[in-house]
Amino acid sequence: MTLNCPFRSLALVAFLASLALLPLPASAQTQPAPPAAAPLAAAPAVAAVPVTDGSMQIVWEVRNRFRLFREERDFREQADALNGLTVLASEQALGLQSEGRGWARNVVNRLCIDLTGRVNEPCTRDGVKESYLTPTEHPVTVRLTGAIPVGAICAWVFDDGDGPRPATQDCAEPINFRARYGKPTVATVDVSSGADAPLRVSTEIAVRDLFIAGLGDSIGAGEGNPDRPIALSDEGFCYRSYLGIGTVGATAGQFYRPSRAGFKGGRACEAPDTLANWQRYSATWFNAACHRSLYSYQTRTALALAVRHPHIAVTYLPLACTGATIQEGLFGSQRARECYRTKSGTNCPGSVNGQIAELREAVAAIRKRQPQRGLDLVLLSVGANDINFSGLVADVIVDSPTERGIFRRSGVIGSIDESRSTLQRQLPQNFAKMREAFKGLVDDMSRVVYVTYANPALANRGVPCPGGPGGFDVHPSFSADPNRLAAVASFVDNEFLPRLKDLAQCTGGVLCRDPSADAMTFVDAHQRTFANHGFCARAETDPEFDRACFSPRGDSFTADIVAAANSPMACGAGASNYRAYLPRARWIRDANDSYFAAMTFPQGLPAAIQPADIHDATWGVVSAVYGGAIHPSAEGHAAMADAALPAAESVLSLQPGPEVTSQPLPPPARTDR
Repeated sequence: MTLNCPFRSLALVAFLASLALLPLPASAQTQPAPPAAAPLAAAPAVAAVPVTDGSMQIVWEVRNRFRLFREERDFREQADALNGLTVLASEQALGLQSEGRGWARNVVNRLCIDLTGRVNEPCTRDGVKESYLTPTEHPVTVRLTGAIPVGAICAWVFDDGDGPRPATQDCAEPINFRARYGKPTVATVDVSSGADAPLRVSTEIAVRDLFIAGLGDSIGAGEGNPDRPIALSDEGFCYRSYLGIGTVGATAGQFYRPSRAGFKGGRACEAPDTLANWQRYSATWFNAACHRSLYSYQTRTALALAVRHPHIAVTYLPLACTGATIQEGLFGSQRARECYRTKSGTNCPGSVNGQIAELREAVAAIRKRQPQRGLDLVLLSVGANDINFSGLVADVIVDSPTERGIFRRSGVIGSIDESRSTLQRQLPQNFAKMREAFKGLVDDMSRVVYVTYANPALANRGVPCPGGPGGFDVHPSFSADPNRLAAVASFVDNEFLPRLKDLAQCTGGVLCRDPSADAMTFVDAHQRTFANHGFCARAETDPEFDRACFSPRGDSFTADIVAAANSPMACGAGASNYRAYLPRARWIRDANDSYFAAMTFPQGLPAAIQPADIHDATWGVVSAVYGGAIHPSAEGHAAMADAALPAAESVLSLQPGPEVTSQPLPPPARTDR
């Protein structure tokens, strides 16, 4: 282990030469020493008196203990924001602090997993190369607290069985060292002050490193919340419509919506440009192929565990992928959602490997090096795509007969009857297959924490959203049909969500080999809080841009195609003023949000409905929903993490962390009064 302490006296430098002959653990020999290492000194010759009354104590914590983060500053920002707050309240505070641009926009480039989903082995964290999946050391900060005599000098000794490592310094200063993983370190300090005999305090330091995986679909991935949102232009961009829907005259079948900032290519439908040029200005995702986001409830839960428990470290492996079903996504490969940008252009993977295979490979690699290390926790949300929930959403919001006919024939629009049939027949079989696969990865099925969905169409104490074009007028064919919306909301509440609970918990007639042992840990506490925050929820405290520019009547955009080419927003404001991560009443992204936050060009659609170019009519429709419409916002994911956190702590036998003393922050006050 290497010690890192500030120099307190030039006289102590002489000790360094004598200590050069001390044996070092193998890990310390291979790791670069942190800067400003403290002089080391032998323990005092006078016998120390043990402190037994608790007046002084050694406290310690693992530094940068969310190991996905390469830099401690990113962890400290999260730890400071979560101090005494719920995850939701911290997300709201960070959203305001970043002026709605989001805290993850810079962190996304400082991770131990790259944008392709590849784990960096080794990963250089705070200047030290570490194995990400199989750590051998953890950075620890140790302090002496309590009734410390003024000016006292502390003689520290750290012993992990490979020989004691001493260091002497002012007791007011913390001391840093790297604790050997898998072996306890006994920390002893002799406190000297004046002529009295030194006082001795001891403790044992043992870091518990938790291996946590996130699996599932778009809800697990964080869809709707790009780590760096799209930057929008205040000028318009032309889309075609099917069969002349839109304006009339020479430009029939065209409409304009805000363009991507920085795009200098053809904005008019008659001036096409290459997809490669367009893709240079995409939103940035933690993983574009799966639309993984650091805002996902799975990431926020794992991160909150690390913040709340200073004696643990969290090794987190995110695998959830938008569009995943149990068959295509967890077991088999699936289509990639989108290209990702590189310095030389874009990379467009055709498919994404099955998540369970990826997890098995990671577990096998871990056990080769650390046979006793296993998978501690799985965070899971899956099942919505299995019953074609996106098809139900399309059935609700695609209102134009022309588009409805085209998308029904291509399979984009689904029906409740089809979803009900899948829910009753196929989903139970797929759940049983998935349960058996997890048994080979975890030693107890309770370690699979299934976090269910929330109904996205509720507001005002659980009353269903009324429907209409509000929030969906980014495309002229969109409007939430009230009758279809009510029917889908009823199906979700009364059939889909209860059945998922039975499938996860082996209840309600679901057949499990051993119901008492096969039940997953089930989380649904967030459903109550979502009842006031569906996609139609609005408040006077919503961001000023939303209130001024997103009309509940469905007239948010300039109808005149000539005027819209230069100023597409009817409110007259520039689209660049939209902020995806400001607090707002709705915790579900509507179609307007999806376009303004992500505006995703769809790489993962079947070939039959792939857009032909960047002005294509299909792209016009999909651009408004493919990046996360009817998915939780960052606030929604934070509320889900608040629900999942106690369940995860219970499964992991972690004592509850610091008491949460603050409720969610109120939304920002109005600024136009």
